[in-house]
Amino acid sequence: MKDTKRGLETVELATEGLLAINRCGLQGKLKVWCLQLMLIPKLLWPLLVYEICSTTVEAIEAKINKFTRRWLGVPPGLTDVAMYCRKAKLRLPLKSILEEYKCGKARLLSMLEDSEDPIVKTVQPTIKTGRKWKVVEAVDEAKECLKIKEVIGQTQTDRKGLGSSTAKRWSKAEGKEKRDMVINEIRLNEDSRRVQKAVQQPQQGQWTNWDNALQKSLTWNEIWHMAPLRISFLIRSVYDLLPSNANLVRWGKKEDPTCPLCQGRQTTEHVLSSCKIALSQGRYTWRHNRVLQELAAIISTAKGETTLPNTNALIFTTEGGAKSWHGRPVRTTNQIKCL
Repeated sequence: MKDTKRGLETVELATEGLLAINRCGLQGKLKVWCLQLMLIPKLLWPLLVYEICSTTVEAIEAKINKFTRRWLGVPPGLTDVAMYCRKAKLRLPLKSILEEYKCGKARLLSMLEDSEDPIVKTVQPTIKTGRKWKVVEAVDEAKECLKIKEVIGQTQTDRKGLGSSTAKRWSKAEGKEKRDMVINEIRLNEDSRRVQKAVQQPQQGQWTNWDNALQKSLTWNEIWHMAPLRISFLIRSVYDLLPSNANLVRWGKKEDPTCPLCQGRQTTEHVLSSCKIALSQGRYTWRHNRVLQELAAIISTAKGETTLPNTNALIFTTEGGAKSWHGRPVRTTNQIKCL
């Protein structure tokens, strides 16, 4: 019997689950949490038991990605690399159902091949996953990669000292340890595929050239304590999806990409850290200096001294330059040192 009908039932189950989560009154980040820790584990069991092709799982993941982008408050054009890549500069705690499906099938095949039951071991297991991806080829490729890595030996990829980490040898591994090594190698191959996809993206793949930038890994605990708009801003800033003038021109929403302050091309990088006029006016350090101002006032009050004069008032301009006003003056770091 074919499991085509089971595949359609799984797609329908995924659609109903996504709509049910979408109808609840929770915040978007909590809806994503329900999806990752409740719905996806529920879908993985029929995907593991029945012979459902990888194309059907890709269709399910496309639906999941659509709702995930909506709940996180990011544009629908955000690449799936941003959500699932472990090597990205901003790592999110999200799991790909397609990757979990592949790992589950590979684990099942390895368990059948390494079974201690002589009858199960002699029978060649046949696990059908469609034409696009075959589990037997993926497992064989992972085993060959592990054998090659054992020949190459332990290589240093970070700033730790030599000999600080030990590598597992494929020839000495047995049972569950071997299966875990195969699963881990399949995950590494999936992540390498995502990095290759990111390199081909000129806008959202700019993080591949950030050699000196440290990776930021978000946990669920950190996401729970973050405002929804902050999560959206963080993701869009890393993948250059903020509404800067250059992006608005690219999207057909505006005609002039220049910066109203310095007349340069206003990209996301320019707005966040590269505008010379904003730097000279102290706009990048304004929030920091506001904190120093409050600390200076408390210290001056405790010492019984008068507060220092405010000399660095900032001029803020609305979008389009229709209106401007003077911001609250702040003290600089040098004035704090005078205390």
